[in-house]
Amino acid sequence: MAISDERKLQVLRAIVQDYVATSEPVGSKALLERHQLGVSAATVRNDMAALEDEGLIAAPHTSAGRIPTDAGYRLFVDRLSQIKPLSKAERNAIEQFLVRSVDLDDVLSRTVRLLSSLTGQAAVVQYPSLSTATVRHVELVPRTADRLTLVVILSTGRVEQRVIDLGTTLDDTQVDELINDLRGGLNEHTVGLRRAPASAALLTWSAQLETGQNSARSRVVESVAAVLAEEREDRVLLGGTANLVRSGGDFALSLGPLLDALEEHMVLLRLLSHEVGEAANDGVAVRIGAENTIRGLAATSIVTTSYDSDSMASLGVLGPTRMDYPSTMAAVRAVARYVADLIDN
Repeated sequence: MAISDERKLQVLRAIVQDYVATSEPVGSKALLERHQLGVSAATVRNDMAALEDEGLIAAPHTSAGRIPTDAGYRLFVDRLSQIKPLSKAERNAIEQFLVRSVDLDDVLSRTVRLLSSLTGQAAVVQYPSLSTATVRHVELVPRTADRLTLVVILSTGRVEQRVIDLGTTLDDTQVDELINDLRGGLNEHTVGLRRAPASAALLTWSAQLETGQNSARSRVVESVAAVLAEEREDRVLLGGTANLVRSGGDFALSLGPLLDALEEHMVLLRLLSHEVGEAANDGVAVRIGAENTIRGLAATSIVTTSYDSDSMASLGVLGPTRMDYPSTMAAVRAVARYVADLIDN
């Protein structure tokens, strides 16, 4: 829904800002006291009446005040000219908190905590999809006389380790020779490929290797192929649900259906898919109220963005529709950029 009158849009912005800040219905008198609208009280009341007729604000009860509707929030978000960047201090705090991460698991665990803390909402972070990840490097490390440690580094930054049983006992010299013999070929046949094609390439190579005394070579290559062929479901981290409980008064119904929905793995994945209002503001998507078709989430807003272009993995926050959208969108965008930089490096 569009508004042609810039003044009415200014009144709507003021109502959204005041209601988000106070959680109280906003009246014309309060608007005139808090904002420099440059018009009379009668004009503000007329503009509020027009906004109500257009379904952008509503009276929650007999109070003279008004609150934004889902459509009002949507117009407010759509008319944001740009997302205000975070302050230098805020950016430094994000960077310092995330840069201490030791691996991908730690990065995403810290990201959930950081997002929920910055926004006061529940935070959701999706792991980069392993099905779309490519192999960055394969390494073999001596372990014992009959075992090696396999290390696979993926393009997402994920590091996987497995123990490979050689099926025979070798001395230290033989183990070193085996590793040196296979290291180049393993990387030649896998680097730059997704997991499944890389696995297939290794099996083809294994069939060409000589057996007999070098049977350990085929065994190692086939073991690496098996690791790459493993199917993994997408993982999602959720944090800050206590923030929803603290905001319980903003939800018209019980929090039970909302919390139940958030326990479902597939629901969390769907939350991170961009369906409505897609990436209209610097790559950040916002879904408001009834735009969320998942049962139990009709009174919530979800702000998401992608942080990994290869797998389209996303992160975001969820909270009541009475949300500070500009600040939340800025935080989500900033954190996503830092996470992307960490994973790429």
